[in-house]
Amino acid sequence: QVQLVESGGGLVQAGGSLRLSCAASGRTFSRYGMGWFRQAPGKERDFVAAISGSGFTTYYADSVKGRFTISRDNAKNTVYLQMNSLKPEDTAVYYCAAAASSFAREGYEYDSWGQGTQVTVSS
Repeated sequence: QVQLVESGGGLVQAGGSLRLSCAASGRTFSRYGMGWFRQAPGKERDFVAAISGSGFTTYYADSVKGRFTISRDNAKNTVYLQMNSLKPEDTAVYYCAAAASSFAREGYEYDSWGQGTQVTVSS
């Protein structure tokens, strides 16, 4: 498995921006798809965005499309989530995840998870 450590969460006002980072170690980073998920209090963990190992293919949940951008730097073993135009409903713990395949859209396809980073958007 790969070890994942998220950073970059915090408190921001509605309309603001944050960039989350996820540093990976433990296996060949570029071979595997990466994703971001989030879990709000009292709710299930939801898919946010995914990116292929090469970085050429991305996929987003409808709720964040046009506002969030996932990217990766394979030289730095890091995946990012740029979040713009944040809304109070984006408040959640955000998790980074690594898949065994080169691209994955479903939570069950991911086998390594970070500890999460809190994002709070105030109205």
